[in-house]
Amino acid sequence: MAALLSRLHHVSIHVSNAERIAAELSSKFKFNLFAARFTGRSRQLAFRKGAAVFVVNERPTQGSVGLNEGPGALDKHGPRRVDAGKRTPGGSSACLYDVSPRHPVDTVSNVCFEVEDVERSFKVLRHLGCNFLVPPTTVEDEDGPVTYSVVKSVVGNVCHTLIDKTKYRGVFLPGFDFTVKDSEGEDVSCPVTHFDHITYACPRGTTQQVMSWYEKLFGFQRFFIDSNEDVDEGFVVNQEGIGLRLTAMQYWKCSEAGIALPSVDKKDPDCKFVIAESLPDQGSNQVDTFLEQHQAPGVQHIGLYTKDIVSTAHTMAKAGVQFFSPPPAYYTEVGKQQEIEEAGHSPQMLAQHGILLDTDLHQDPLSQTASSENRRYLLQVFTKPIFAEDTFFLELIERRGATGFGEGNIRALWRSVQAYMENERTDSRGEGPPKTVQTAPY
Repeated sequence: MAALLSRLHHVSIHVSNAERIAAELSSKFKFNLFAARFTGRSRQLAFRKGAAVFVVNERPTQGSVGLNEGPGALDKHGPRRVDAGKRTPGGSSACLYDVSPRHPVDTVSNVCFEVEDVERSFKVLRHLGCNFLVPPTTVEDEDGPVTYSVVKSVVGNVCHTLIDKTKYRGVFLPGFDFTVKDSEGEDVSCPVTHFDHITYACPRGTTQQVMSWYEKLFGFQRFFIDSNEDVDEGFVVNQEGIGLRLTAMQYWKCSEAGIALPSVDKKDPDCKFVIAESLPDQGSNQVDTFLEQHQAPGVQHIGLYTKDIVSTAHTMAKAGVQFFSPPPAYYTEVGKQQEIEEAGHSPQMLAQHGILLDTDLHQDPLSQTASSENRRYLLQVFTKPIFAEDTFFLELIERRGATGFGEGNIRALWRSVQAYMENERTDSRGEGPPKTVQTAPY
């Protein structure tokens, strides 16, 4: 039986320069720094936008004591209690709720889930052969205890912290100091509410292994990106030199082992995981670039759900966020302008920030025709990479009834990334002005 998860708690980022990433998240992406923990050997900063929480961890420099190592390290051979009281300077461990990825580049390496019983999850997963990096460990301060463990995933350096905070009364986690008040409120011009999906970049031929691991240990089930998607092949993008295979998985909320995440529409599933791998004989693409620069499989991008993508993109762009843009022909192709206008948007406004729109036409089972009332829309845009390497970026996504990812959007989104990668490759070789990347109809 798979381990029972309750909700996605946060995503951890490990970087060499926490100040730079902190500035990006707060000033450009409008996340609020709401909790922080500093010791002599680590800096942990927690940023929140709606229910989406990033924890930024500063990697130790070469030769320094690693996270969860040295004096006060967590004993991996059995349960342990750590006093992280705010009156105890530095706490007991260099980095709580995580482990050092010992990775050569900045990386998103931990997706933390809440569970109701860490000890039970530990026993279940250990019986299934799961590799634990940290055994059940209880951390406490004056607001109560939190128990967690850390699981090594089958995807590169990605791990999963499983955390039980049902007895904790604090704002975030023991050992973190609260830095802002809720009265400061959210930026209404940038209504991001939660993580919509997390995408892994993986080597060719490993998708089934990843899917099986998450199904066996955590109860994930297949989610079909497109209604015509092949069960074995996944959703394939194979046009004009772009060869990608995308396969998605999710929790089913009606399942006993289902996950319950914050959602704008409780009827829709929330955070999906997408596996991206390149196709053979198609030349290098963005997945290959990730694997080369990241030096391992891992988290390539994360989708931020927003209730108003136009306002959010406009606010972020004014703050300095750069977005990938599809070829201008996307907005003038036959039927696209009418499709955008029928959805209540201006093609010029969407084109300003490279926002893509796809229509998901659902037919009522009792009706013989698909009426306009059943139209559901999906709007998406990718940001340019936020690390020094092209190894991580964010996506804005607005769902107006649509639960999938939109076939037309997928092709245009990934093509815009491919064009950027091609231009970067040309510039780095000093071969003159960026070349034009040919595009095909979407």
